[in-house]
Parts: sequence; structure tokens; C-alpha cells
Amino acid sequence: MACPLPLCLSPACLTDNMVHHIRKFGRDYSRRSFLAGVGSGLLTTGVLAPLWPTIAHAGDVTAAYPDHLLSIDDYTSGKISTGQMIDAQNVEHIQELLDPIRYAQIRDMGRKLRVVPTTTDIYKLSPWEYIEATLRNTGRARFDAQGNVVTDDGKPWIGGNPFPDPKSAIEVFAGLTLSWGRHDVSFYPIREYDLEPQGNVAYRYEACWAELAAVGRVSVDPKPYWPGYEDKLRYQSIIFTAPNSIQGTSFLNIWPYDQNEFPDLYGYLPEFKRVRTFPTNQRFEPLIAGSSLYLSDAWGAGDPFLTWGNYRIVHRGPTLAALSGGWQSDHPNWEHTTHGGPRGHTFWDMDVEFVPEAIVVEAEPVKYPRAPISKKQVWFDARTLLPLTMVSFDRRGEMFRSFDGAFSLYEGKNDEVRDGAHPYWSWTMLHAHDIQSDRMTRMEQVKSVTGGHTMMVNDLSAYDRYLTREALLRLGS
Repeated sequence: MACPLPLCLSPACLTDNMVHHIRKFGRDYSRRSFLAGVGSGLLTTGVLAPLWPTIAHAGDVTAAYPDHLLSIDDYTSGKISTGQMIDAQNVEHIQELLDPIRYAQIRDMGRKLRVVPTTTDIYKLSPWEYIEATLRNTGRARFDAQGNVVTDDGKPWIGGNPFPDPKSAIEVFAGLTLSWGRHDVSFYPIREYDLEPQGNVAYRYEACWAELAAVGRVSVDPKPYWPGYEDKLRYQSIIFTAPNSIQGTSFLNIWPYDQNEFPDLYGYLPEFKRVRTFPTNQRFEPLIAGSSLYLSDAWGAGDPFLTWGNYRIVHRGPTLAALSGGWQSDHPNWEHTTHGGPRGHTFWDMDVEFVPEAIVVEAEPVKYPRAPISKKQVWFDARTLLPLTMVSFDRRGEMFRSFDGAFSLYEGKNDEVRDGAHPYWSWTMLHAHDIQSDRMTRMEQVKSVTGGHTMMVNDLSAYDRYLTREALLRLGS
């Protein structure tokens, strides 16, 4: 017989209340919530409460999700615990939390992932100023007649994510494409390792990757626009500094703001001793020998978002991602350690955490008739709309290539890197895996590379130093 009291603290009634709560807000409830809207394409994030209003109110995501979506221990009923290593022996317990290529890497190639606690503080998952601009500008974005993101008064976007509470797949992708690294100016010294199927490192490169936003600026003056450059979205370059055989090779992308247009692509090759113009749609092949990374892969959104199409949401649910603790502060050059594969260094050592909600968006390269891929699927963290992993498919529909990265605040027990008044947030390392040839590219953000090029953030001197055709010529000479 049910207890007549509205709230009874007897053991029997406490048990009944707990069972009712579990049934109401358990895994089945969450699964139904995630499935809702996937077929229709209409998106609402959060389970117990709307996600973005919860974030805007508290700066934390806890109230938007039941307990089992905030702890892998609860989600797996203790089969996987925080602090535990995921490997081939236990990966079956969390297969649904991984994209199919990471799952295969763990099951068949010796990859391992260490589980760390879930981050719920939104200010630890993106740059501070980017989050503040997102909060400040919420509700001001729309698409114009050409499909571009503009403000409510028709001007280019003014900063932060334009659609933090997305209602469609294209809104998810648009925000990512407008700001890759979420800083106004980024400069990443990079070490790249390209591995053969046998696990040997066939190529080692050092390079510098620079990004500068012309619009939507939130940290550096003038903002939100660079006067006279409002028709541009970003300047982006990559300059190789080592080994000697490739030193000086560089490429510069200049992106129009109009996402229907292709970026201008310039390159400097030392053997020709001049800057050349490259085909603008040459985005689906490696820039250098041995690499498994394409320009199109950058941040999972390396092309203007309106040159892709047929966007749709194909999945929602929890996932695992490397979002914290990835900065190697104990190493003087921030270099990371490896494991797995035939020789023990195919994969970076990565810490992952349980992400309560991911949105998987599929898109097709509609304006690239000769693209070697038919579609890609990108996993986004619903809380920040940060890209977590990507899987692309060849023209036959077979899985082709994958991309997964790690992010972190650059703060440790004894050291930190500052971005103005706050700790620096950025990516730390990534894998690009061609699963058909079984070639792997590993990249890491380090402190400095050959030539004295050192990491910097929101430093406008990067434009003259790295982001003009004259800079390419000077650096290549």
C-alpha cells in the first residue's frame, strides 16, 4: 500500500522515492531525450533543463543533466571508474561513448585512454573572453539571404558563438567555422610525426600555424572588426621550419567572410623561390609528404561551411573526450608521451572525461565534385560546441579517415601560461588517422620550434610576421 504522506522519510518510502527517481531520470529517460529531434532535425540540448539557459545562469552544466550523465562511474554502474585506464580488455563497456575509429584503435591497436573527472565549469572549457562574448551576444545572430551569419542589424558577426543554443545542424557548424581556435590571434608552434603502418616514424616536421580573425574579435583592439577588412573572416598560415629539406615551405589562406566563396590559397616553395597561387579547392590532399592531414580537416571545419551541405544531426548522447589536463607543463617544451601500435608510439597518452551530451553532425562536400570523401561526421560537445572527433567516409561510403584532438587550460601545479587576465586555453595534441592505409599523423602544440618561433596568443604582430605573402617570402628566404 502506498504511503499517504507527501514526503515520508521511512526507509521503505525513501526506497520507493529513489526507484521513482531512477525510473524517471535514468538512462532510458536520457536516451529518449537524446533521440527526440534527431529524426526531425530540431535540436534542444540538455535533459533536466535547457542547457544554454542553465549555463548562462550558473556558468555550470550540472543542473541540466541527471547524475548518470555527470559521472562515468554512474553511467556504467561501476564497470568503468574515474582514474581507470580504458583498454582492449574493457572497451566493450563503453563502445557507445566512442566514435567507431577510436573504438577500433583501442580494441585492435593497443590505444589506451585514462579517465579523469568530468569538467562542469564552462569557463574551463573555452577562452574566458570567448565565453563572455557568447553570453553577451546571445540572440543577436541570424542567417542572411546568402546563408551567412550576421547580426540582428545585418552586419558581420561580433564575437563569441553565434548559436550557443543551436536549433539545427548548420547552426552548430556555422559557429565553429567562424572561430576555430576561439582566440582573436593564435600562434601555435607544432611538432608533427607521420607514422607508417608498421609503426615507424617516417617523417618529422616542425611548423608554425597562425590564425588571425578580421571580424568577431573579442580581445584585441580594434574590435569587433578590423577596419577595412570586414569582408574577410580570417587569415591563416602554416610555415614549416624543419627539417632542412622542407624549411621555408609555407601556405597562406585568406578567407572571405562570405561562406559561399573559397579562400585564396598561396604557397611558397623554396625550390621555386616565389609565392605561387594554388587551386582554391585543393583542400583534400596533404600539404607535405607523409602527412595524413588535409586543409579541409582543420578543426573539423577547414572549409567555408556553405561549400558543404546536406547538414543533419545523426546522433545525440554522451561521449568521451580529452578536455582537460592535456598540457605537459613538466616538459620544458611541452612535449607529450606516447604508447600503442607496433612500436609503442602510435598514439599520444591522453586523459579523457565523460561528456554528458555530444551532437554528431553529418555534412557532404557539395561544392567539391572531385573530393575523395562523400561525407563527414563531427562530434561536438553540446556545452561549448567544440569539435571533439571527426570521421570521414570515402566515395563508396566506407570509413576513410579520422581526427581526434585534446584541449586544456594551460595551468599546472607549478606553472601556467596566461592569456591576459586568465589561463590560456587551447588544443594540446591530435591524431589524424587514415584507416584505409593505416598511416597516422600525430601533432602537438609545443612551446617553441626551430627558428626561435614561440607560442603566442592575441598578439597582432603575428599578421606582419606570418600572415602576408611578403611574410612567406621573407621566412622562406
